[in-house]
Amino acid sequence: MSIWTVCAGYPPDSVLSPFAASLHARWKTGSEAVNQRRLEDAESCARLGATHHHLSTPDCIYRRAPMDNVSPTEKQGVFLYTTEASLFGPLHTTEFGLIKSLTKELALTLPFQAQVVCPLALGDHVDHQLIRRAAERLERPMLYYADYPYVLESMDILEQMKHAGWSAIPHSISESGMVAWEEAISTHSSQISTFWSDSTSMRTALRSFHQKMAGVMLWRSPQSKPT
Repeated sequence: MSIWTVCAGYPPDSVLSPFAASLHARWKTGSEAVNQRRLEDAESCARLGATHHHLSTPDCIYRRAPMDNVSPTEKQGVFLYTTEASLFGPLHTTEFGLIKSLTKELALTLPFQAQVVCPLALGDHVDHQLIRRAAERLERPMLYYADYPYVLESMDILEQMKHAGWSAIPHSISESGMVAWEEAISTHSSQISTFWSDSTSMRTALRSFHQKMAGVMLWRSPQSKPT
């Protein structure tokens, strides 16, 4: 199993938007935010017994409008996502080219025989939307996973998917598997405060979700044929 983190790239330069700088301060990472998150990601994958693969697309908080879409006085390009709300809105129209280039990169690097499992983009985080739209352009058989913890606010959408013909494929998780999942999340120390008050709250919430779902579900769209 290999876990691919698509938006693991570095900012194009050292200049950050005030919003990105505020997130670095909250994460207590300073200028090492990307390096730290990459290290956390690698350790998280190791706890799950998976290999990690980092792509070069920067996180949404670092991305800017392409140079041909800005005025001469904005030589570095304007930042596209500068508020918390903008992270959960529509993809910026200037990113359609990024979707195409990311699809090309995935087509060239994903092993042909790999079973691709893609985020549903529940919660509408722009990076998750980007990944799903790029992956679907591959026109390969895919399964989808519900984005945790964003799925907690979108449980009704899962029910709607069932009625729309999506197939839910259940997977049970052993106690050792749950412990590994908890430990994998806990390695993302810079991100815990985004979703929970502390690691104990994270573990409690994760156990509650697992109990409610009786495991986890992967999803197959009505248009996708079983592999």
